[in-house]
Amino acid sequence: MRFPALLAASMWLASAGLMAAERPNILLIVADDLGYSDLGAFGGEIETPNLDKLAESGLQLTSMYAAPTCSPTRAMLMSGTDNHLAGLGTMAEGMQPFQRGKPGYEGYLNQQAHSIAELLRDGGYRTSMVGKWHLGLQPEQGPDQRGFERSFTLLEGGGVHFKPKAGSTAKIEQLTYRENGQPVELPDDFYSTDFYTDKLISYLKAGEGSGKPFFAYAAYTSPHWPLQAPDAWRDKYQGRYEAGYDAVRLARIDRMKARGLLPADFQAAAPLPVTPQLPGWAQLSGEQRHIEARKMEIYAAMVSNLDHNVGRLLSYLRENGQMDNTLVVFMSDNGAAGERHEQFYPAGPGTDNSLANLGKRGSQIDYGPRWAEVSAAPFRLFKGTTAEGGISVPALVKLPSSLRRKGLERSVARVDDLAPTFLALAALPDPGSSWKGQAKHPITGRSMLPMLEGKKQSEPVLAGELFGSRYYREGNMKLLGLVPWARPGEAPQPLRWQLFDVSRDRGEQQDLSTQQPETFERLKQAWQGYAHQVGVVVPPAMKTGAP
Repeated sequence: MRFPALLAASMWLASAGLMAAERPNILLIVADDLGYSDLGAFGGEIETPNLDKLAESGLQLTSMYAAPTCSPTRAMLMSGTDNHLAGLGTMAEGMQPFQRGKPGYEGYLNQQAHSIAELLRDGGYRTSMVGKWHLGLQPEQGPDQRGFERSFTLLEGGGVHFKPKAGSTAKIEQLTYRENGQPVELPDDFYSTDFYTDKLISYLKAGEGSGKPFFAYAAYTSPHWPLQAPDAWRDKYQGRYEAGYDAVRLARIDRMKARGLLPADFQAAAPLPVTPQLPGWAQLSGEQRHIEARKMEIYAAMVSNLDHNVGRLLSYLRENGQMDNTLVVFMSDNGAAGERHEQFYPAGPGTDNSLANLGKRGSQIDYGPRWAEVSAAPFRLFKGTTAEGGISVPALVKLPSSLRRKGLERSVARVDDLAPTFLALAALPDPGSSWKGQAKHPITGRSMLPMLEGKKQSEPVLAGELFGSRYYREGNMKLLGLVPWARPGEAPQPLRWQLFDVSRDRGEQQDLSTQQPETFERLKQAWQGYAHQVGVVVPPAMKTGAP
């Protein structure tokens, strides 16, 4: 946000007759690894009535973008700037030797990054968060040190959704929970999504009567691997996925077209080729199909449980008369998760992945690349890539009543635009390149306030990189430098540059690099300029030859 956006925000607040104590509340809800088409409002068959109602009463953003994975997205969300500047140039878990010690690759939200929680707290907001932090494991790196007055968080990127077993040596159960920076003991009936909701509501209730607006951040870990659901939800979708990957995916795309989310002639991305290592539904045995269908049943149950808990938060706002003066933002942190987690988290003692135990305590499963292609429909690939399926996320915005708009919003926005949007709505100044005497990276995202008001804006220039894959989008043209997804057992393949017109081909099926060579070369050079500006550190093997 720069001065014009701040002036616009101040004028809006004045015209709405809002005093400082009546500034809008902000409720930010982030799902973990939720795919673009999973919600009913986005064409999914999963029952999500609360989020669908939120879509009907507000704006449904069809072109919201994130980073390819979770912690880079969260760094951009908190700082309002590029993840390579904020400390998460790559995930801490994926840090390579050639990246260690380089600026922007600290593996946590660095001190050169602003924190929207600090800025809102200092601007008179009460601040609280629950759920996944994933922006630093050390005491001085936690949410309590970056502006959250109340917090109950998981510091790591993921793990079991139930209470970890005492004495377990499994990596998946080695988790660090903190409340306001202090160690805590989880209750025996702990289930992540339910507990986080209970805790956030308790924080909001504790602040009632303070006279201050709130900024509340619900960072759910659902439906992130491992797929686990409470007893009451686990069998909700029993038998619903026996038709297989392609049938479910095509049905979603048809519903998206019927809802106007996609044009009738939209060319969806083609699934990955069938190989012995990556079979299609027809190549599976009957037993394998039952297992695969069961995985998706559990995933759907987690999404429905997540929707139920979002409904609890919204009910709290309604019951306390705060809904009309609250900005609600819901989004996923990246595309659907197609990785095979057993490569990094081998099953340990006590793991029970039998069909009868899937989704229960002790199971350790993900749903794999084929179901991820379903969740990412109609786009190409999934989490961890800069293809549309990796960075396009479902997003919903319910505006304060003074700024109420409804319907589909097709304008392009990205997660780093949230921080300046929140500052604009709170009528707080852009902090620039310093805060309390510390040098900071300026906020480079742009306020979404004009877009939310229905005003025309120029298309933003977007650029990013993770794990060597990269993109640069200027207007409708997207340069995609994709490190091809390596199937199990295959060696990584070299970077491949392509060019797409995403206004006509968001499925990324028609490479225009040979048809528009000047644009292709110009955008490759533009990406190099971006990489230099934010300090992207690529593997030495990728530094030679053309960009």
